[in-house]
Amino acid sequence: MTGRLHTPLTELVGIEHPVVQTGMGWVAGPSLVSATANAGGLGILASATMTFAELEAAIAKTKAQTDKPFGVNIRADATDATERIDLLIREKVKVASFALAPKQDLIAKLKDAGVVVIPSIGAAKHAVKVASWGADAVIVQGGEGGGHTGPVATTLLLPSVLDAVDIPVVAAGGFFDGRGLAAALAYGAAGVAMGTRFLLTQESSVPDAVKQEYLSKQLQDTVVSLKVDGMPHRVLNTELVQRLENSGRWRGFAAAVSNAARFKSMTGMKWSTMVKDGLAMRKAKDLSWSQVIMAANTPMLLRAGLVEGNTHAGVLAAGQVTGIIDDLPTCKELIDHVVADALARIEAMSALADQASATQS
Repeated sequence: MTGRLHTPLTELVGIEHPVVQTGMGWVAGPSLVSATANAGGLGILASATMTFAELEAAIAKTKAQTDKPFGVNIRADATDATERIDLLIREKVKVASFALAPKQDLIAKLKDAGVVVIPSIGAAKHAVKVASWGADAVIVQGGEGGGHTGPVATTLLLPSVLDAVDIPVVAAGGFFDGRGLAAALAYGAAGVAMGTRFLLTQESSVPDAVKQEYLSKQLQDTVVSLKVDGMPHRVLNTELVQRLENSGRWRGFAAAVSNAARFKSMTGMKWSTMVKDGLAMRKAKDLSWSQVIMAANTPMLLRAGLVEGNTHAGVLAAGQVTGIIDDLPTCKELIDHVVADALARIEAMSALADQASATQS
């Protein structure tokens, strides 16, 4: 039986282990989330790439596969964010996760209903803001992380956030094993969140051929590109990404408009809704219109790679840890190993302190 690490995160959410599986679009579905929850971690459903009906069905399926706490990631700037929050409250989902900070009234509404609110942030000042609004905890991702990411490494970003707030801080970006969990706890974090590591598990819905593509990569084989959607996006450095990097501005716009039309057709969204989402995104993220237009690329490019398995036509979001991961464990095997290894390393460090005390005496 795996030992336990009690932290403010495990107490806050009611989970066994301080390990979070992030809400990766097209990847974090009921199978992965329920497997993570049953293994004692916190699994988070990715709802940004789901219609409301699909999210409703995903929550029901996850609840049918686990009785443990889990979360749902919501786009705070989505036009139906309020309806999705009402769904979480109605279905008694334990955690609401946000990629953008939700407004203060939404945080209050969730907390009044007993939902734990955990936004993801990329700077200490953002952590201070959401903490003042009532967020229960934050996830902070350093530049090593996959998908949308920032320029500051976890080793510097994490302590800057820990020094700025008193709520639990979950570290993300560059974590994949027990050494990382032990190090994060030593910094003062309440746990770790992992995306790429959970993408590369048995329960992940990503096609096997695509998983093998990830496993074949080295540490230098990811790149932070602005050509995917106009914002820093860490992905595998594939031939498609290289073509995007070398493409002109108007070619990128044309692809974005085409992908927006495909996304509209697939989700049944109205053009008016997509425009409203774009306006909200522009305001929330302080984007230029060109960046908003390019953002239409993201869902379809990621879907082509992560769902359809077409690595020639899609992009593959990936953290730098891709280059050091070489196996595909089950979620239980992964979490058990991470926690056991972290405990062993914490005990080893404690022994060093004991030896130092004995020498001094």
